[in-house]
Parts: sequence; C-alpha cells; structure tokens
Amino acid sequence: MIKDRTAIAGIGQTPFGKQLRESELQLACNAILNALDDAGIALSEVDGLASYTQEANNEVEVARNLGLGDICYFSQVGYGGGAGPGVIGHLAMAVATGQCRVGVAWRSRKRASGAVRRPWSKSNSALLETVAVNYTRPFGVIRPVDEIGLLTRRYMHEYGATRDHLANVAIAQRKYANNNPDAQMYAKTMSREDYMAARWIAKPLCLFDNCLETDGALAAVVVRADRAHDCKHRPVFIHAWGQGFHAQHQTMQNFFCDDPLRGPAWVTARQLYSQSDIQPADVDVAQLYDAFTPLVPLSLEGYGFCGRGEGGAFTENGNLETGGRLPVNTSGGGLSEAYVHGFNLLTEGVRQLRGTSNNQVPNAATCLVTGGEGVPTGALILRR
Repeated sequence: MIKDRTAIAGIGQTPFGKQLRESELQLACNAILNALDDAGIALSEVDGLASYTQEANNEVEVARNLGLGDICYFSQVGYGGGAGPGVIGHLAMAVATGQCRVGVAWRSRKRASGAVRRPWSKSNSALLETVAVNYTRPFGVIRPVDEIGLLTRRYMHEYGATRDHLANVAIAQRKYANNNPDAQMYAKTMSREDYMAARWIAKPLCLFDNCLETDGALAAVVVRADRAHDCKHRPVFIHAWGQGFHAQHQTMQNFFCDDPLRGPAWVTARQLYSQSDIQPADVDVAQLYDAFTPLVPLSLEGYGFCGRGEGGAFTENGNLETGGRLPVNTSGGGLSEAYVHGFNLLTEGVRQLRGTSNNQVPNAATCLVTGGEGVPTGALILRR
C-alpha cells in the first residue's frame, strides 16, 4: 500500500487562455520548472516522469529540454480525462518503492489555438477503427458531448434530474472562477437566466454544460513523505489511489451495458476506499472531473456522497458551494477555470489542503480528486 508514504511537494502552472504564444513543449517545461521551484527541488534531482498517453511531448523531449539527469522511472496513463489521478498514482508507487526519488507529472495542451482547436468540429459519421462507436456514429453520435447528452437524457428519465440541476453545477463553478484571477471565466459572471438562454450543443446539454477550450500546462512533484517535510510548503500526502472500469465498459458510451448509468466511478471508488482510512463522509472538499456538468452528479453517486439517482438533488441548496454540504471544483474546474484534462483539479486540491485556495474551505484536511466518469478512470484521496 502507498498510504501516506508519499506527498505532493510542489505544483506549478502556466497562464490559461487562448492563442498562447508558447508551444506545448514550452508550456510543459515552464509548468514543471514552476512546480520544482514551488517545492524547492533542483532539476538535477528529478529521476521520474509520468504523463498522459495523449500528451504531445514525450519524456525524452521534456527531459532533454529541461536538462534533467538520468531518468530511472517513466510511465504514461491512457484515456485522456481519466488519466490525471493515474499519473500521480504511478509516481506515488514508484517513489514509495524506490524506483525513483523525485517524480514529476505534467499535462500540456493547446486546445484553444490554431489547427488543434475544437477537433470535433470536423468530425463526420464515417466509421472508425474502434468498433464500439461504429454502432452509433452513422446516427450522428459523433462527439463526446453527443454521447454524454444521450446518457444525460437517460439519467433525467430514470431519476427526474432536470436542467436546473445541471445549472446548479455550472453556476457554482462559475462563482468559484469569479473569485479566481487565474480562471478563464474570472471576469464573466453567469446567472441562471444566462444558463437557460444558452445555445444548445447536444440536447439536453447547452453551451455552459461543456468544458472550456484552453491553452496551458500544469505539473506536480511527488517525493517521499519524509522528504516533503523539508520542502517549501506544507506537504499534501497521497493517502489512497484507485483506478477502474467495469466488466461491460464501452468508453464514453456505456449504451449497451446492462446498466448504462453505473460507470467506472463505481469500480474505482470500491478500490479507492478499500485502501483508505478516509471514507466519503470524511471528505471536506472534492475536485470532480467536469468535462460536462452531468458528470458531477454521476460522480457524486459513484463515489458515495449520495444514493443512486440522488446526484441531481445533491446539487440543490448551494451544496456544491463554499459552506455547502460538499464544496466541489473550487477553482472553477474544467467548466470555468481551465480544461487541461483535469490536472487543474489536482493542483486546486493541493491548494485547498495547503490553505492557499482563492476559495478556501475552512479547515479543509481531506480532498477527493477524480478523473473522468465515462472512461477508464482513477481517483486520489489527499490529506494534509
């Protein structure tokens, strides 16, 4: 078990925005340099690297451009938004078992610039090599938002969730972003009327149910727990980590499963909590992957904060806001801070436990960070 044997000692990021001048490689290197400076650890000490399979910059290029020394451990985790907790979990295992001493994980993207902007806009109904999606593509289910839109309809039909519940998620996170100068939506308020008037993207999902398109990069430094006490900031311990997907899983869709609404979060949660002294009732703040608003109520259910079908109602009465039952995505998340495949959820979790968040939850001592629901995913429990 890795329980509390390692800690996140440093976090770093670049500015978030559109049309940033730097390349993805430059952004990655800048974020890593910022994270190492935040930890007070020299470049020469880094000997472990972990990233996403969808990362455009491989370990060799990053190591050479930063001038790192010998690398003793490297790994990648797949499935895009499901990978964030996994890259930290991989480093925690590597550091805890002595495969490396100082591990760095990062994610760099330029999804708001030039030719890579909105890749789904040029998609069509042509069949792909991935067999599962070919059953739905000819009928117009092409983009991730189309797939999530169908699941959302099913969720609404089964349990009575409404667009007001989705609005609760979007509005809560926009409020957090309005108090976070680093957020892309810092200066853009949103009312319920604004939400309801927004254009459709894939009914029942409107513009504000979708994550942002963002240029930017983030990084984190993982070391042994005893080493973390000597770094610049209060250590944030990696208490537990889990990954999972269920037996009938079909990435993003789950349309043909016996239970389409019981996603990978349920398997991941079982693995996570089996290794943890911290259970759902003990979590002070959560950073739940939010490429689309309905993923938040689905994750609330999967990770045990409410019963099956109760995720929509959980969003009521300000429960997701500071002072609510469970503050969620307190930097603004992928909906209103930045969308960098969920890595900013991790860095915000660290800030909460350091006590340095712009939307600080009083006395926050435990935090759940999750990857994307709908894809093979992962989750972390952090503690101070």
